[in-house]
Amino acid sequence: MKYRVFGRNSGLRVSELALGTGNFGTGWGHGAEPEEAKKIFDGYVNAGGNFFDTANVYQRGESETLLGDFIAADRDQFVVATKYTNATQLGDGLSKTGNSRKNMVRAVEESLKRLKTDYIDLYWAHISDGVTPMEEIMRGFDDLVRSGKILYAGLSNFPAWRIARADLMADLRGWSPIVAIQIEYSLAERTPDRELIPMAESLGLAITTWSPLGGGFLTGKYRETTDNSRLTKLGMLVHTEKTQKETLLLDTILAVANELNTTATHIAIAWLMHKADRSTTSIIPILGSRTAAQLDATLGALSVVLNHDQVERLNVTSAISLGVPHEQINSSFKSVSGGHDLLIPIKPA
Repeated sequence: MKYRVFGRNSGLRVSELALGTGNFGTGWGHGAEPEEAKKIFDGYVNAGGNFFDTANVYQRGESETLLGDFIAADRDQFVVATKYTNATQLGDGLSKTGNSRKNMVRAVEESLKRLKTDYIDLYWAHISDGVTPMEEIMRGFDDLVRSGKILYAGLSNFPAWRIARADLMADLRGWSPIVAIQIEYSLAERTPDRELIPMAESLGLAITTWSPLGGGFLTGKYRETTDNSRLTKLGMLVHTEKTQKETLLLDTILAVANELNTTATHIAIAWLMHKADRSTTSIIPILGSRTAAQLDATLGALSVVLNHDQVERLNVTSAISLGVPHEQINSSFKSVSGGHDLLIPIKPA
């Protein structure tokens, strides 16, 4: 596995694939038992991985507890990211949820105990609560960095305008910067192409992407439903083959997989890694394996190389409308550039 510098706002070095540990434990009634979770952990580390993503809410805290056990023998070799905002336990009320400083300070202490460490490498606000001022979140992060309890901070599932405000605020006030964002992004979910990804690339923020397989949709396995599938167990999927667009996308993924004698899983991950190689910042897909066998099947993407034609076919079939004002900007380019189409834009450093 190769490594990337984690965006332009840090010197942190992480593996090109992160391991999400939301399946470590069975606190939600499903997931990996401790023995299986350890196999997943070992398989990822043996492949060269060093970047783990967890959260206080995952498996009601059990994910952090198990990860803390697994990293204890060599803590400083690993980059550990965790999150606050959501309730850890059922019944947690107002004071134990949200983005407030009160919840942040309480949650970080509990995560440190479960992870059995005295510092967290990367601390995320898990999702915007829509009410806490960015000043409060950013000053809280800055205090935690200065205290040594966290080393870096990031924003997960926040709108682009709030992230941009936080970035500028930290710069103007001399606070610890936001170094990364976390978003859902895949061939099945490309709406971040409108605002979030251009913003992150412009500001030098690293991007970690959850659900790189579209909740399993991009593997093609739900075309043949079984009694033991997520579809039959939960009765729903994040993404489904509900329109002709999804059918064409899945057909294209499977066709490219056939051309390369590989799997749809590998193609979906390889497309993200191709994007990462050509980005002006770092894009890190987060794997969410529930079994060691799933991890092994996913890691095969590291050896897949897509050619230009294959990338273009995947790009076209997964593309979305950029909407307002992006469509107008693109269609008006000649009128705002003096009728010329040879103007070369300056890319971010």
